[in-house]
Amino acid sequence: MLIRLIYASRARNLGPMDVKDILESSRRNNAAAGVTGALCISNGIFLQCLEGDRMVVNTLYHRILKDSRHQDPAILDFQDIACRDFGTWNMGLVSAVEDNRALFLKYASGPQFDPYQMRPETLRAFFAELIGNTRWLS
Repeated sequence: MLIRLIYASRARNLGPMDVKDILESSRRNNAAAGVTGALCISNGIFLQCLEGDRMVVNTLYHRILKDSRHQDPAILDFQDIACRDFGTWNMGLVSAVEDNRALFLKYASGPQFDPYQMRPETLRAFFAELIGNTRWLS
């Protein structure tokens, strides 16, 4: 069964090389596991969308919960899906860089992007718009 899980967590003790390491290991491990998705980083918050087999994504999320770089993890949306939105990406990375700032603010309820305050429908719309309208980092 194909599912999509969106979660947020606050970054703890995270440097620029940590983000690069997370992205590289995610891409490698996700490709082998058949997981696709996107990772957003803004204001010290990770917002991640994971797509794949229910058991595989569940196992991956539990591994993330044990990662000391994440604190205050919360599942913000979980749903069965008919197809993947990020089918060609093992893990895309988008940050609230200047080129993307307007899009992040479009979905923010205040002056700062805070996914913990977003409804599932808003998160889905945010990720749908990210696919074609943002500057992705590699």
